Amino acid sequence: MRTTLSLDDDVAALLEQARKTREATFKQIVNDALREGLARLSSPPETQPFHTQPVDLGTCYYPNLDNVWEVLDEVENSGSGR
Repeated sequence: MRTTLSLDDDVAALLEQARKTREATFKQIVNDALREGLARLSSPPETQPFHTQPVDLGTCYYPNLDNVWEVLDEVENSGSGR
C-alpha cells in the first residue's frame, strides 16, 4: 500500500537515526516501528500491583461499626463522641 505520511520533526529524526543504526531502508524502519507500536497498543496495559502501608489507628471506641445508625445514635446520645 502506498500512502503519504506527515511526520513530526522529532519522529522523523528518530526514524532516520534508526535507519542509519540498523542499515535498513526507511520503509523497513517505518513498517517495523508501526508493527511494534500497533502490537503494544492492541495488547492490554501492563499493571503493577498497588500496595498500601498499614497504619495503626489505635483503639476503636465502638466495638461494632457494622451498624452505622447504631454508632451515630451512640455518638449523638453521648455528646462527646466517646
